[in-house]
Amino acid sequence: MMHPSATFNNPSSIVNNQFRAGSVLLVVVLLVALLAAVVMGHLQINTEEIQLMQNQIGGAEALALAEAGVNDALAQLKQDSGWYAGFADKPFGAGSYTVVVQGSAVTSTAVTSRGFVAKVRAEVTQGPGGILQIDQWRINQ
Repeated sequence: MMHPSATFNNPSSIVNNQFRAGSVLLVVVLLVALLAAVVMGHLQINTEEIQLMQNQIGGAEALALAEAGVNDALAQLKQDSGWYAGFADKPFGAGSYTVVVQGSAVTSTAVTSRGFVAKVRAEVTQGPGGILQIDQWRINQ
């Protein structure tokens, strides 16, 4: 067994130990950089998923507002079959809708407070007894 002070007398042993220490440091730096890249990638993916979820919610909210506009117009038509006035920017919930009635077509365009837009068009016929029937239902066309 060598005495601990023997390594100080051997210059090649000192260089070899410094090389090993430098190699370990290099491996650690590379692993930290790789881990940082993986974490950044996951954060980017999570950010995009959150944005997609917010877009989905905003679109669904706008569609619900547009459907509310059609339902409001159908209620008016049920009371008065000659009603063609429509609505202009009628506030409802977290947005508003505009309804245009042309012949048998009821078109509702909604805008949410965050700027999402949806359009619903219903082709409506009125049967006996004032019963309204939706013949066609189109979304965002």
